[in-house]
Amino acid sequence: MAKADTKLFNRASQVVLVRNEDRTVLTMANDFRGDPTEFAIVIPVPTFLTKEQIHVGDRKLIDHLDAYSAPRLVEYFDPDPCARTERDAAPKAAGVASEMAAVDASRRKSLGVTVEARYTVGEYDILILSAKESAGLETWLRGNGYRIPPGAARVLESYIRQNLRFFVAKVNLKEQARLGFSFLRPIQVAYESPKFMLPIRLGMVNADGPQELFLYALTRRGRVETTNYRTVKLPSDVEVPLFVKEKFADFYRALFSEQVRREAMSAVFLEYAWDMGWCDPCAAEPLSREELRGLGVFWLDDSNPAAGGGQEVFLSRLHLRYDGRHFPEDLVLQETADRTNFQGRYILRHAYAGKLTCEANEYREEVGRRHDRDAKTLASLTGWKIEDVRQRMGVALSPAANRKWYEKLWDR
Repeated sequence: MAKADTKLFNRASQVVLVRNEDRTVLTMANDFRGDPTEFAIVIPVPTFLTKEQIHVGDRKLIDHLDAYSAPRLVEYFDPDPCARTERDAAPKAAGVASEMAAVDASRRKSLGVTVEARYTVGEYDILILSAKESAGLETWLRGNGYRIPPGAARVLESYIRQNLRFFVAKVNLKEQARLGFSFLRPIQVAYESPKFMLPIRLGMVNADGPQELFLYALTRRGRVETTNYRTVKLPSDVEVPLFVKEKFADFYRALFSEQVRREAMSAVFLEYAWDMGWCDPCAAEPLSREELRGLGVFWLDDSNPAAGGGQEVFLSRLHLRYDGRHFPEDLVLQETADRTNFQGRYILRHAYAGKLTCEANEYREEVGRRHDRDAKTLASLTGWKIEDVRQRMGVALSPAANRKWYEKLWDR
């Protein structure tokens, strides 16, 4: 069973957002390539964070969550059409270095920047900043070695007006070497705030093109959606030609790009929504209670463990391709009571390949029509030319002419 995990996309960021009432646990996986001395992140947060609210997470948990929720390919095989048993119905879809450079206190004050706290957590040195105005914050960041790109002041100003603080992290090379990690682990923060949102605009200021974001929202009641952008379900539960099995990565990238084009890069796409106690089918096993806790799910009741996976945990996987022009606002989110299961699921249906003991004319014609329908479906989903799809399938241009192909399959 093939799956379309985040590795298919370049410049992809992953965020796990655990939310219940006003409590949020945010896990951010860094898609940073380069010298760790060049790494730094500045993230707006809605409240002051103590050291106890900051943690370094385990990348394996995000990888497991990605594998579990990724769009997938499934296969079915037609039964013998000549058998005297009723043909089975088609299966239903289940759907900052350890010593940060600092300016003197008087200069900080003149710039309106306050360093509210300094922490070292794992391999990261962290500052919690507040600011009175964006120009002062931008000047302070530049004076402390941060490369703030042109245009950042406008975005910073909007966060300052919302009374947000700034979580600033750099890599502590000594701690990283002491801990023995050769990669940057995810950063987790936990806080309480009525604001249910994900800031994305600051990361777009220095982007060299559109970016991919995968948001895994773990909630108690139901599906998560955006309120200031459209949340759209990806096309799903459609049959596609058999050759897609060998080209699933190309197929899914093309499918997603085509849907982004149709929505003019202004929508957030739902790829998966499911109760985490089970899945159908599973591309990976549901996360264990220990894994869910590692991601910050804090409401699990040990006195009533759920079978298999977690209890009262609903996963929404959202995927967006975005840039500053099409996504001028941060993502504002809401949890709904909708627990309807959904998954990006694409079906390969194999024709019966055994020897036919009856005429099965109706079945022969249906297989021809199916191949024609699958070619049109694939072209529509991906934007690929129908002629190229048919050539790749090795079939003719019409169901009638296509019959010669399947006659060779059976009449051998």
